[in-house]
Formats: sequence, structure tokens, C-alpha cells
Amino acid sequence: MSGGAPRPPIHVVAGVLRDASGRVLLTQRTAGRDLAGLWEFPGGKCEPGEAPDAALARELREELGIEAKVGESLIQVPQQYADKRLLLDVRWIERFEGTPRGCEGQALEWALPEALARFAVPPADRPVVAALVEPPLCLVTPDPGADGTQWLERFERAMERGVRRVVLRTTTPDSAWAALATEAAARCRAFGADVRISGDVELARAIGIGLHLRAAQVRASAQRPVSHDVALSASCHDADELRGAERLGCDFALLGSVKPTASHPGHPGLGWARFAQLRETASLPIYAIGGVAPDDLVAARAHGAQGIAAIRALWPSGSAHSDLG
Repeated sequence: MSGGAPRPPIHVVAGVLRDASGRVLLTQRTAGRDLAGLWEFPGGKCEPGEAPDAALARELREELGIEAKVGESLIQVPQQYADKRLLLDVRWIERFEGTPRGCEGQALEWALPEALARFAVPPADRPVVAALVEPPLCLVTPDPGADGTQWLERFERAMERGVRRVVLRTTTPDSAWAALATEAAARCRAFGADVRISGDVELARAIGIGLHLRAAQVRASAQRPVSHDVALSASCHDADELRGAERLGCDFALLGSVKPTASHPGHPGLGWARFAQLRETASLPIYAIGGVAPDDLVAARAHGAQGIAAIRALWPSGSAHSDLG
């Protein structure tokens, strides 16, 4: 479509059904449909004037032969396809009556959350899988300054507070930073946290952890800078960088700044509406970054974000009355 305002997205509702073992239900798209053969969360389109909750209950009745109690939102994913725009509105299913069956001839599969990644899913469903199984918070570390011991103490406290994804970053890389990053990575492993090093391919290789690309590196990389068995992610600011991160096979991206930040005075930030527009252009799981905090997680998920990434908002203060600037 060219010229004029873009068409409004098709509102699609889907449900996360879980059984007593914690397995999640996926259904397979049947032959003759778009994206036939791929697996998705069950649901369908909202009819004109139909409330999302009512639409999802109706779709699950028609597709699976069950009566479902629709719960709270998990995530809303805006997604651009070649011929249409979707808003995939995913809700938890609190409970259901009946045994799900493929009323429209579709195959069903119950899978543990950690096994969902092995299923081929449509682009809009990929962030949904991430929202179910990946950490909602991503810490980007501040510069350690002169006191590496204090930095490590605060890093440990961040782990104790539940941070399970970390990008180790500094603006002053040196031998002391390499030693700190190595120790921080060891502590992440002890907590079962995912950890990547920002920008430094050689240090990532030396420590044996993932790599996080700066936006300039995304633009400059013609091919993936690490092997496919090494975790890779990226920082992005626009649609071109998001597409580049996806082309390189990144696991996720950080996108921002969403709000004004002290580090970028005078810059108003993308805002949530623009964030959602950019979200449409890639199927990567995306963290919102820039002026956001854990309290923004609901807003982030409502605009298609996997979660939030932050420095100050996730970095423990030195005392009850101080924090790193």
C-alpha cells in the first residue's frame, strides 16, 4: 500500500492455556492458510465491535471446544507482515472447562515453557514465547569507576534482587575492566543469569560469554561476528538497526531511548507510540530502554516489549539515601 495513512492493524486475540503440569498449548496452522504449518497460541480475530475478552472466549470455544475464563494481558505485539498489520493481543487463560481438541482439524501440542523455542512460530508469536520464558528485566551495568570492589558488591545485590539478564558495559575498557567482567560473569553463572559483554568480541570469547553489539556495530556488520552457538544481542535506535539485528541472528534487542534521560539532555525520547511502531518492523524480542524502570513493565508489554532494560533503575544504591549517578 502506498500513500495515505497506514491501515489500522487487524486485532487478533490469543490465549495462553496451561495444564496441571505447567505445559502450554500450541496449535498448528492448517494447510491453505497464511503461514501454514507454523505453531501459534490459539485464538483469532476480533469481530467489529467485539470486546477482546469475548472474542477470545468465542474463538477458543470454536477452535478447541472449551469454555474459557480469560484473564489478564501477557503482551500485545504489533507486527507488520508483507500484506497486513496485526496487533496480537495475548491473554492468560485463568481456567477452562472441557478437553481441548482440534475442532477445525488443527494439530495440538502441549509443551513445557522451556521447550517452546523449538517450535517454528509466526513472527508475531516469537515475542510471546520470549515473554513466557525469558527474563523481563535486563541490567546494563554502569562504569565501575575507581572502586571495583564496591561495583562487584552492588552487582551481587542486583543478582540477589532477581536480575537474571545482564549486559556488562563500560566506557573505559582496560585490564581492570576485563578482570571485573570475568568475575561478574562468574557470579551471573552462579545465579543462573544470562550475561553478555558489550562491544568486545575478544573479551566475550576470552570469558566464554555472549556478545552484545553496539548500534554502530550492527550497522557495520555484514555478517554475524560470532558463531551461532554464542549468544548475540544488540542495542538499536531505529528500524534499520532492528532489521540489522534480526539479520545477524540476534536473540533480542534493546530499543530506545523511550523516555528522556540524564545522559541525553534535551532528547525527548521515542515515546511508547513510536516504540510500538518500531516494534512492528522486526520479530525480535525487544527490551525498552531509556528512562524506564520496573514500574514501566506493564506499559512496556502493552506496546510489544519483552521487558525493560536499565542502568540506574536496576542498579542497587550504596545506601538507603544514595545511588550511582
